Amino acid sequence: MLIWTEMLATTTPVVELLLRGTVTFLALIVALRIVGQRESGGLGLTDLLVVVLVADAASVGLQGDAGSLGDSFVLVVTILFWSVALDALSYRWPRFAAVAKARPKSLIRNGELDHRVMRREFMTRAEVLSQLRLHGITDLAEVKRAYIEPNGMISVIRRDGAEPDAPAQPPAGG
Repeated sequence: MLIWTEMLATTTPVVELLLRGTVTFLALIVALRIVGQRESGGLGLTDLLVVVLVADAASVGLQGDAGSLGDSFVLVVTILFWSVALDALSYRWPRFAAVAKARPKSLIRNGELDHRVMRREFMTRAEVLSQLRLHGITDLAEVKRAYIEPNGMISVIRRDGAEPDAPAQPPAGG
């Protein structure tokens, strides 16, 4: 017979669960900030595999000896709390946001590549040119500014003021 109180009760001290959730969340945030913006963009198959493996590896540290729905609920609430808290702190204090949140990085200025940003994001010239072609741009000289955005995508401002093409989307279903 199903006993709800046993299923929902925590088997690990709540303080330990809160600490595990906090440390794991904040450590992953720091690690992802170190990796760079480019890695947070659209997910490919390899990226999806990394996300699954990170989630699996983090779950061991998160749960410890936890085994009930109550334990899982405390961990999920802790992670959601820190997600909202970081957003709220970033909104309230811009200096905190400068540390906690990624900002757009100037990748191209007046047709010239910023090699420092490219090195930081591990982007080759061929990759940048590929991204420009997705925007309908075939020559660096056409670009007034291009930024790598916090979500990993590249935004482009053309010299002539025309709107660049929207980046091409992969075909549906395949």
